[in-house]
Amino acid sequence: MSGPLEARTAVVTGASRGIGLAIAEALVAGGARVVMTSRGDGAQQAAAGLGERALGVQAHATDQVAAAACVQTALAHFGGVDILVNNAGANPAFGPLVDVELARVSKTLEVNLLASLLWTALVWHAYMSEHGGTIINIASIGGLDVAPNLGAYNVTKAGLIHMTRQLAFELAPKVRVNAVAPGVVRTRLAEALWKEHEQAVAAEIPLQRIGEPADVGAAVAFLASDQAGWVTGETLVIDGGQRLVRSASSTPASTPA
Repeated sequence: MSGPLEARTAVVTGASRGIGLAIAEALVAGGARVVMTSRGDGAQQAAAGLGERALGVQAHATDQVAAAACVQTALAHFGGVDILVNNAGANPAFGPLVDVELARVSKTLEVNLLASLLWTALVWHAYMSEHGGTIINIASIGGLDVAPNLGAYNVTKAGLIHMTRQLAFELAPKVRVNAVAPGVVRTRLAEALWKEHEQAVAAEIPLQRIGEPADVGAAVAFLASDQAGWVTGETLVIDGGQRLVRSASSTPASTPA
């Protein structure tokens, strides 16, 4: 039995571990062939564990030459790029936004926002403008809310969410563009948010656990499939209900009339 993504090729940036690897695994399980990237050789090692449907390529998300070469490798090796997942992310800028070094803010912006535009433009001009496809950007619930010390990261994710809508408008009807916005997920990038106090964090989430990379992978596989064929310009929140708690805590209690 063929999967919902059979005969399609995906490129996933930042796919050597964590959410990126889980996305690649979900896409392969759905029948897709996947080109996985990372700035070091981690993508090659991760791809080796997924079999012949996966190919690892060393390409830093912000390196224009390496990114273009990766897209051409996908075309040469698998014949197309039907799915792009802009997953690569960074958070080197921690602290109040007005106190963070501008160089760190610039780095965060470059990786989290501009790299997604770079890869989108590359696949659009190389393949999708003629053949169609789907693009999924990995945002964050931080792009929908405010939080202490994560201002630079959250601003870039907010920009990515808006860019998702803009690109969905511009690239239709050939290409669907959506985003997912995870909450706290068990990844190395987010360790500071959960590692030393996971039970306490989970207790504040309605579904009583932090997210797993596979939760995000499953959502991306859905958005990449024809099951989401009439969905574009949307951001799917995957947070176990985390934002519900934030919303409830900011709503004034009602009083009897």
